[in-house]
Amino acid sequence: MRYLFNRGEATGRTIADQIKLPFRIVESTLNRLKSQQLSCYLGSTAFNDYIHALTDAGRDRARLHMQKTTYFGAAPVPLEHYIQSVKLQSVEHQHPTFDDLRKAFSDLLIAPRLLARLGPAINSGRGMFLYGYPGNGKTSIAERITRSFGEFIWIPRAVMVDGDLMRIFDPLNHEEVPHQSSDGLLRETTIDHRWVRIRRPTIVAGGELTMAMLEVSKNPETNICDAPLQMKSNCGVLLIDDFGRQRMSVDELLNRWIVPLEKRFDFISLSSGKKVQVPFDQLVIFSTNLEPKDLVDDAFLRRIPYKIEVLNPDEPAFRKLFEIMCKVLQIPHSSEAIDYLINTHYKPIGRPMRNCHPRDLLLQVRSYCYFNAIPVELKKEYLDFAVENYFSIM
Repeated sequence: MRYLFNRGEATGRTIADQIKLPFRIVESTLNRLKSQQLSCYLGSTAFNDYIHALTDAGRDRARLHMQKTTYFGAAPVPLEHYIQSVKLQSVEHQHPTFDDLRKAFSDLLIAPRLLARLGPAINSGRGMFLYGYPGNGKTSIAERITRSFGEFIWIPRAVMVDGDLMRIFDPLNHEEVPHQSSDGLLRETTIDHRWVRIRRPTIVAGGELTMAMLEVSKNPETNICDAPLQMKSNCGVLLIDDFGRQRMSVDELLNRWIVPLEKRFDFISLSSGKKVQVPFDQLVIFSTNLEPKDLVDDAFLRRIPYKIEVLNPDEPAFRKLFEIMCKVLQIPHSSEAIDYLINTHYKPIGRPMRNCHPRDLLLQVRSYCYFNAIPVELKKEYLDFAVENYFSIM
């Protein structure tokens, strides 16, 4: 009724497509509305369908429904069904091997020793600290960990939680991947379209993270609830980037998550004040430039069983990164120029090498060449310019 109230008129199949229910279910409901003189036919269409509209009495009834919520999207799924789906698709059921990790990290230059340490942490499905100097790819590593799990999961577009309608699917954080049969057509008879297939989510929360993002939010105008960040990341990865520099204090976050991290479930508060238990099922990664022991107490460290340091690259890896990034940025590689860079701007002053330096310095060189309308290539004077700009206050 809310959809017809906003749309004015629609065929039965259009309504069924809007609320993601089979036409036969929607058809019986529409017939009941017509028999109660809440709707009427404006005409007929193909496939034994009709154009429906609300009567005056139907519009009055719809206004009452609109006071509860303005939502007229996909029909919500019961919370129990959502909980069961998370259990069936849990990250704890995923056990990627060394080969799976190599494939997931194929576009990154990563040391085998680091990969060997990441493997058990990922298999645990629990949580980890990634720490080390800035610029060594901690965020890039975290974002690729999800690839080592199963590629797709199914989530409901919305769930009904004790009378509150809560949206789970978030186009900003979830990438929908339509399900197709072998002939490329959707199997309409076997798919419940209240559910959507997405890539396993990797949700990143940086310095903007606040306590409000970890709680259910309800729009007072529409009465539609939005699931908290940790629910949207279920069956995937939740990356707390630059941990220790959030708007909320570290203690606030620890107190909020110390139990969920161990028990694998969380309690969310509804607008009524009632608390409801929901799954807390994701690999939580805390990425930080600081030492974990300087940020949190022993009780919290115990609940994050893996602490993995991302080290600076050695010289061979550093040179290899220049080769890779030269190809990516389409800059002719020059071993002589890289020798000059390392022997002039790194070794004499003990400057540490970082994984981000090759990309960042090459981008500076390319911009310099573009500005001066000269061929993009690696020359000593171009690298001098890039180093002077990049490290001027570092």
